[in-house]
Amino acid sequence: MMRHLLILGGTTEGRELATELAPTAHRVTSSLAGRVARPRLPAGEVRIGGFGGAEGLADWLRAEHVDAVVDATHPFAAGISQNAALAAAATGVPLLVLRRPGFTRVDGDRWLPVPSLAAAADLLPRRGERVFLTIGRQGIAAFAHLDGVHFLARSVDPPEPPVPPSFEVLLDRGPFTIEDELALLRERDIDVLVTKDSGGAATAPKLTAARGLRLPVIIVERPPVPEGVPVAPDVPGALRWLEQLH
Repeated sequence: MMRHLLILGGTTEGRELATELAPTAHRVTSSLAGRVARPRLPAGEVRIGGFGGAEGLADWLRAEHVDAVVDATHPFAAGISQNAALAAAATGVPLLVLRRPGFTRVDGDRWLPVPSLAAAADLLPRRGERVFLTIGRQGIAAFAHLDGVHFLARSVDPPEPPVPPSFEVLLDRGPFTIEDELALLRERDIDVLVTKDSGGAATAPKLTAARGLRLPVIIVERPPVPEGVPVAPDVPGALRWLEQLH
């Protein structure tokens, strides 16, 4: 029987996996990065804060006798995912990436895919003057140099400087409804949406609302999963992978 499972969490999927496994005989530890002031805590044991890079994580896996790791971090947490892959390779601990599929483009979408937040900032002056940013508070600095553009940013916690000259923040946490998103875009006279291809149902309504209003959406493409690491798209897939380890 598996003694100890580490979930690198912070997502809905990470919490759901912990909920499924915590009542069993497993020891389940969820690790949260600590970037949100009041995170939604998963079932089981919880640790908050970094490990000290790949080497620190490898040391922790050995010291805590971890039998498997599920990387259920945000699709854009590329550094954590890379450290997990390096630590798993160094220790021989099996690693799975639990990553929900990205958003699906449908007829009527006016998406402008870009590889980075910097590329999104380069596009903006030619695409709109009233921008809705839904990229998380840590990415807002990429737009701080833009003048002549008004930004409405939505995040769970307040962003830290630098921020754009014309800027306001809306503190809120999903899930959001299509009706609410439509109302927000209309009331704030938004003419372009900037977001990340994070996937998930909780934040998809903003894309539906933008489609209904024929707004362009600058969407940052997600980074690749570390090479050679298996991927499950949902919690049932992660549970099947864990069962195969027994």
